[in-house]
Amino acid sequence: MPLRRAAATILAFCLISLGLSCAVSRRISRAGKNTAQPLVTSDKATLVAIVARNFNSVRDFNGTFNMTPSLGSAEKNKITEYKDVTAHLLFRRPADIRILGLYPVVGGTAFDMVSNGSDFKLSIPSQNRFLVGSDEIGQRSARKLENLRPQHFLEALLVQPLADADRVMMENFTDEDDAFYWLNEVRDDGAGQLVLKRQIWFSRLNLSVARQLIFDDAGNILSDARYDDWHYFDSAPFPKHIEINRPQDDYGVILDVVKLYINRGVTSDKFVLNQPEGSTLQVVGKAPAPAPAPPPPPPPRRRGRQQ
Repeated sequence: MPLRRAAATILAFCLISLGLSCAVSRRISRAGKNTAQPLVTSDKATLVAIVARNFNSVRDFNGTFNMTPSLGSAEKNKITEYKDVTAHLLFRRPADIRILGLYPVVGGTAFDMVSNGSDFKLSIPSQNRFLVGSDEIGQRSARKLENLRPQHFLEALLVQPLADADRVMMENFTDEDDAFYWLNEVRDDGAGQLVLKRQIWFSRLNLSVARQLIFDDAGNILSDARYDDWHYFDSAPFPKHIEINRPQDDYGVILDVVKLYINRGVTSDKFVLNQPEGSTLQVVGKAPAPAPAPPPPPPPRRRGRQQ
């Protein structure tokens, strides 16, 4: 009996203290898995190093992905799923990226876009349009395809290192259903206040990057990328399943790796995209220039003195 009372006392203490003193052997069950896995413990320096290692291990890649694009707004419940395409993605440091989407079976081009990190080009053969502009969206278009940018894919595919560790805070988000570490990257808003710039999630099952959220100046989500099924391709870590959502631009895509070659070299000609003959050129992404002010009226003519 004393032993039972002692065991009950220890159990009650663990429950009251939210398990803080009994967390050493805590396991978590995840949906779809029959066996529980032990949680991995880590610190901020280790997680920062994981992001840097993943990023620095990829100098270039050439891959084929199954791509499911969607246009619309999740908040407005108007997501429109388009047919899957086969996407060929090419990347070369520092910021060259090309994404060619082909319709399955027939193999026609759905879209072809390229960026050098500052400017982009987008060819849409079905609309006979060729779009060019800045990677920075100055003014969003109601025509969602005009908000597509290759750099949106790149910043989701390759999670940038955390440059200033002093501006990174670590959180442990672990409950009965989920177990993650968060790295919160903050910045100065110019008025002496620190605001959230980016949040990176790490699974506590294996410390792999599970999610990246990028925020705008007002704290709204610009990009929400989720990662799963990490593998090594040519000795470099890369997720086989990626979900990218751009809520402000009203589109998202799901990418699944079919084949991927990393650090085998990609030549400069692969990032050349010329305007197809007969297509309509359109400059997008910038606010229209204000109309010039009308010239001032001429001064009244002064009549001479009558004689």
